[in-house]
Amino acid sequence: MKIGVIKETKEFEKRVALSPDVVKLLKKKEFEVIIESGAGEGSYFSDQDFRDAGAEVSDLSGVFSSDVILKVNIPSLEEIAQMKQGSACISYMYAYQHPEIIEALNKKSISSFSMDAVPRISRAQKMDALSSQANLAGYKSVILGANYLGKIFPLMMTASGTITPAKVLIFGAGVAGLQAVATAKRLGAIVEVSDVRPETKEQVESLGGRFLTVEGAEAVKIEGGYAKEVSAEFLEKQQKLIQDKIKDADLVITTALVMGRKSPILVTEEMVKSMKTGSVIVDMAVESGGNCAISEKDKTVVKYGVTLVGESNLPSLLPVNASQLYATNISTLFLHLFNSFGLIPNLEEEITKGVLITHEGQLVHEFTKNILNSHPKNS
Repeated sequence: MKIGVIKETKEFEKRVALSPDVVKLLKKKEFEVIIESGAGEGSYFSDQDFRDAGAEVSDLSGVFSSDVILKVNIPSLEEIAQMKQGSACISYMYAYQHPEIIEALNKKSISSFSMDAVPRISRAQKMDALSSQANLAGYKSVILGANYLGKIFPLMMTASGTITPAKVLIFGAGVAGLQAVATAKRLGAIVEVSDVRPETKEQVESLGGRFLTVEGAEAVKIEGGYAKEVSAEFLEKQQKLIQDKIKDADLVITTALVMGRKSPILVTEEMVKSMKTGSVIVDMAVESGGNCAISEKDKTVVKYGVTLVGESNLPSLLPVNASQLYATNISTLFLHLFNSFGLIPNLEEEITKGVLITHEGQLVHEFTKNILNSHPKNS
């Protein structure tokens, strides 16, 4: 089988789907690997690095002759048009948001597998790209916030006086939020955390953060580690709790996502107005609409004296580590799905069924079907 890796074309994207070390692993398992020339430049992997690892470096036409295409981002319509009829593609898909991509894949009978749909089960942890990338994003969010903040994080006692520690408020205690807690604490900040999932309290406190409890949190429905349904009443209670906290915060980091829906607004414009001049908000959910009402995607702006950081692709700012981890994730999933003869036929196996989006010209992913059927305008 031939595995192809193309250069990512999404704006601001520096990651690549395979690293040279993982290419060596796949070569040992008797797969051919074809890399588009320049695909690894953003992650500081040269064409020669890939050649030394045993890959063939080719132009796009050579890569698209592959049986399976590995990518980071959602394939574009132009890329799908160049894929082989009946081939396969593994990448982030977020298929429930892109019915036009599903249609294009089905027209070419391409079997597609989505990295964002890997089940949250123990034996799939090594395939979990959402977690590996969120971990890096949580770290980078704190570093970015510290860069824009006009003060240091730790308590510092000097001959000229005592500097009080910075106060960091984090929304969401998932993988990204917990890494942000750990990073901010290592830098010496006082950290408070709000999350709709009460079971995250112990994790936050184990890292030295203070958990802000919201009345009614036990009624929030959780699915696959994400909040599935959050009531307007609960969000109102959460906002009341944080209104006083946010006034004192130096840095606010928001990470709250709801699978299959727009991100909830947690920081209103009025809240931003109430914050101290010179404070910073890093909106990690900006790709999905944003948790801050006035943050702007892929822009850093100052409004009401507050710096709003709307970086939508934080892992890409750490491309070496992000590509290394993603390459391990996607290659592990690939080896679960394929052997040297082709697709392993057990399509009802839990991981395979969880990630398989389109197959033999049909949309087969139940979650995606349900989302699209509940939004007829997308069908």
